[in-house]
Formats: sequence, C-alpha cells, structure tokens
Amino acid sequence: MAHLIFDEDEARQLRESARERAAAGEGLLAYTLEQLAAEGIDLSKATAYAEVQARHGLGDADAARTAGAA
Repeated sequence: MAHLIFDEDEARQLRESARERAAAGEGLLAYTLEQLAAEGIDLSKATAYAEVQARHGLGDADAARTAGAA
C-alpha cells in the first residue's frame, strides 16, 4: 500500500493546528498532528472503516454522524 505525505502547505497547516491544540491543552492531538505533518501516513497500517464498523457494531447511521452530534 501507499504512503501518504503532505505537501509543504498542508504540513504547515497541520503544524499550525498542532500549535493551537497544544495551547488548548490537547497534547495528544497536537502530537498526532505534528507526527502527520512530519511523517505522513503509512496506509498499510490503516484500518478500513468497514472493518471498524464490523468490530464495533456500527451501522450506516453512525457513519453519517458529524463531530459533536448526539
């Protein structure tokens, strides 16, 4: 599988988001964003959403939820 890397502008945006999250006290998210900017994503280690759905018993309605929705 492929390795996804970000161009300079995308990496800069990820680092800016990381700084904002760190300032907000969200250290783990900040660290993750910084790692993404620096290293990209190894897609061979990614889990397909269908597998996540099956593992956790999620239905189609769960996939349509937006962040923060109840």
